[in-house]
Amino acid sequence: MKKLVVFGATSAISQAYINLVAKKFNTIVLVARNGDQLDSIAAHVRVISDATVSTIVSDLADISAHARLVEESCAGGVTCALVSYGQLTDQGRSVDDLEYGLAQFNLNGTSTISLSAAIGSVLSSQGGGVLAVVGSVAGDRGRRSNYYYGAAKSAVASFLSGLRSDMQSRGVTVVTIKPGFVDTPMTSEFKKGLLWVSADKVAVDIDRAVENKSSVLYTPWFWRYIMLIIKCIPEFIFKKLPL
Repeated sequence: MKKLVVFGATSAISQAYINLVAKKFNTIVLVARNGDQLDSIAAHVRVISDATVSTIVSDLADISAHARLVEESCAGGVTCALVSYGQLTDQGRSVDDLEYGLAQFNLNGTSTISLSAAIGSVLSSQGGGVLAVVGSVAGDRGRRSNYYYGAAKSAVASFLSGLRSDMQSRGVTVVTIKPGFVDTPMTSEFKKGLLWVSADKVAVDIDRAVENKSSVLYTPWFWRYIMLIIKCIPEFIFKKLPL
């Protein structure tokens, strides 16, 4: 019995991944805060696969609900858990409104860490499984244009690195997913260029990383080298760049 649990099932990346892999699983649990969207996605998955599909409505930013949520969604064992949710933070507003900035950090960082920790405990208890968490290349180095968002994603990446080391001896795979520019509703206002890819492309890369039990996935692949160059720029130069 193979079971997939998707936290943030209404995100574009989640939907693309679900569409791609639905036929591989016997049971699929979809979790998000928008019940109507969940019902629509669930109905679609039932059409394209033979999986038993259920939904759970939950605000993933609510850390106090994570323990019960993970217990309910992962009951009976889980083969793969995908965590893919968040919001692109308004950097200017964060600078002017600390309360907003910290709420965004909680959504994009702290809540993801909390959820990942709870899922990791379940996978450890059952003796295996895959936890795949979508972060961002923005977490590789703080930039003036998005350092509230980047700091949250950096915290997630650091946490997952430690969790991966802790869990590897227990048969648990932890995959950190670092997309670059992805054309989704969240980025609809951005001008698109050569570096942009579709959510479907990212989903293919995630599927490959999960199957291969990879540690860190940059998607598309060239972002690994773009970010390597960015990380190697000396600080006295970097802080002057309009990035």
